[in-house]
Amino acid sequence: MDRKDIGSWLQGPKAALENQGVDFGYPGERLGLPQVGPGAVASMGRRAVALTIDWFSSMAIAGMVFPQVSYNTKSLLILEVFAVQVILLTALTGSSFGQRIMNVRIVNVSGARLSLPRVLARTWLLSWVVPALIWDRDGRGLHDKAVESVAVRIR
Repeated sequence: MDRKDIGSWLQGPKAALENQGVDFGYPGERLGLPQVGPGAVASMGRRAVALTIDWFSSMAIAGMVFPQVSYNTKSLLILEVFAVQVILLTALTGSSFGQRIMNVRIVNVSGARLSLPRVLARTWLLSWVVPALIWDRDGRGLHDKAVESVAVRIR
């Protein structure tokens, strides 16, 4: 056993397979998306910043609309404001508030806009957090895979 064996174990199975010559391609290649530029899969960094912007804006809205509510109730209200904001803006424009700022759009894997039932299902799964934390090599979380959507760059 040498350092290379331990390194491959620590890096995970993908790194070990890549070291053996397996080519996984770029994120979105299997979906027919470009590697860079508009229409490419949005990076995890962009999506994380967009989610943070959405969450903090939901906190601000909940704080202004419900100033006298207890802390425990307010956290549930923040989640509800977040869900309503994401549903409305994604259904109407294809992007939530934070996604629009970060130039990210949610589309069907075919490139079309998501239907309202798919937006509702995606947001419901996103609200549970865990489906969004498990993603494939294209960067699509379980919430995206369930409704056949993908987050792409606008610019």
